[in-house]
Amino acid sequence: MPLASMTGFSRSAGGSARARWVWELRSVNSKGLDLRIRTPPGFDALEQAVRAEASARLKRGAIQASLTIDRVVGRTEIRINEAALSALVAAAAAIAEKLPSAAPLSVDAALSQRGIVEIAEAEDSAEERAAFEAEIVRGLVEALDALVVARAREGAALEILLLERVATIGELAARADACPARSADAVAKKLADQVSALVGTGVALDPNRLHQEAALLATRADIREELDRLSAHVEAARALIGEGGAVGRRLDFLAQEFSREANTLCAKSNDRALTAIGLDLKAVVEQFREQVQNVE
Repeated sequence: MPLASMTGFSRSAGGSARARWVWELRSVNSKGLDLRIRTPPGFDALEQAVRAEASARLKRGAIQASLTIDRVVGRTEIRINEAALSALVAAAAAIAEKLPSAAPLSVDAALSQRGIVEIAEAEDSAEERAAFEAEIVRGLVEALDALVVARAREGAALEILLLERVATIGELAARADACPARSADAVAKKLADQVSALVGTGVALDPNRLHQEAALLATRADIREELDRLSAHVEAARALIGEGGAVGRRLDFLAQEFSREANTLCAKSNDRALTAIGLDLKAVVEQFREQVQNVE
């Protein structure tokens, strides 16, 4: 399964002569799957379908799904307000009884009265509404599939970057392992120089205690365990990247482990060259960690 990014965008559109719909999906980083759905009034029931379809395809990411619907004025219905018309006719009849000379109420006069005639857009039948919503859901699936493709395309670029960072981490760990400053002879010479400086002060030193301190310092300066763990983490990172899928959380954990070993290596360093390698290692690990934040 390819590596997937949490960043992406997709769009789908469709509709009929009466209404057009557009889905727009935006995806950014998130610790989990965070869905934010915006639909027009009257279409809230679609939210359940959005959540179900998105959860089936995506594991992590903050997803903003926006649906817009533009209705085109088409069919109209002319409705007569029967209650208002009846009241108007009754009022006209009452006036005619009191004023026989008054002109009778004509159809044109009745229809021109406010509230008698209502012109409204024809409402969809239940079957038409169901078909329209089904089409919108199909458009959502199309947009989600396109989002998955976009995130996979971004993930392929991320995979190259992450493998480059992992390779650099392995190279720096190898350089640290081969650094002359951490050889037994180099450590012994440095300790001997420090001891000579102390002896030159005229202070009496206990040879046994001096030997113990030298051994202790040598042990503290040893970075063998850190190098071994770095090597193991490099192999684990390569395996996870090759596995693909939703491995972002595990890669983030490895980034923390890389950082811990790099910090310890710098703390134990007894030489400028080794410290420089450690600082380079910390910089690359931070770059790795930042890229990992984009992985699903």
